[in-house]
Amino acid sequence: MKALKIFLSAVLAGMAIGIGGTVYLSVDNSLAGALLFTVGLYAICTQGLHLFTGKAGYIVEHGAAYLFTLLIIWLGNLVGTGLVAIAVRSSRICAIASKAGAIAAIRMNDGMPSLFLLAIPCGLLMYTAVEGYRKTQNPLILFCCVAAFILCGFEHCIADMYYFSAAAAWNARSAARILVITSGNLLGCALLPLYHRLPD
Repeated sequence: MKALKIFLSAVLAGMAIGIGGTVYLSVDNSLAGALLFTVGLYAICTQGLHLFTGKAGYIVEHGAAYLFTLLIIWLGNLVGTGLVAIAVRSSRICAIASKAGAIAAIRMNDGMPSLFLLAIPCGLLMYTAVEGYRKTQNPLILFCCVAAFILCGFEHCIADMYYFSAAAAWNARSAARILVITSGNLLGCALLPLYHRLPD
């Protein structure tokens, strides 16, 4: 039951990111879109949902066995983003799928090393955002960190899942890119926890 509840929580978290991605695709101003995208992470943090990049850093605390939990979360996030993408593509706002296609094309035309490197600072910012909010309950850190990674062009595996789904751009090559970005996010999320474990 615990695994099922985590999965369902992750589905809802993926839906929240999908909603954030939909907002981002729906506005023309990049700064406004980056800030409004954060509504997804804000919902996740306030409702205690499971987002891969919000939980990945805690692998340092829990060890290798936590990888199974992260896999459940990752799969749930994939389902959640896909559900929102299906809803968007089946509705009157389906025109934004072309914007998702443009974003997906950037990822598809990029090299794997570039995607991996761009995913690392995103992971660091996401851990900073989630852990910072957990400690302070100040939502400003969420908006600053999310807007920063979007405006910088850093790679977020769950957001990219949504863009690929909204663009109907899934294939073996796009799946491989998501896995590479996931690896970079995982490393980035773990950097600060690893640093804090160093002896004084």
